[in-house]
Amino acid sequence: MDRTIRIDTFDAGAVNDFGTPTPGFTPLATLRAQIIQASTQELLEAQGATDDTVIIFRTRWIDGVTNAGRIHYDGGYFNIRETKEIGRRKGMDLRCVKAVNE
Repeated sequence: MDRTIRIDTFDAGAVNDFGTPTPGFTPLATLRAQIIQASTQELLEAQGATDDTVIIFRTRWIDGVTNAGRIHYDGGYFNIRETKEIGRRKGMDLRCVKAVNE
């Protein structure tokens, strides 16, 4: 495990003075990880051709990681798309896609 990542969890946030929730992300943990696969794939979508950067991180098991979270790695953010448990909570693989609006 030669990389450092930070896992953030989605937080619905408190309601502001106008009655609107202010969502955001809260850091859950900073831990070591290994990149299992990194690739870029081109997809045809409604707005045209787009490139998605996909990275699969392998790390130790940590409770509270869901698809609503994101990973901060190498100055960018990656949305978690899939989590896979390795063994009986020994580790996990996190399939992530580069966030566009960060």
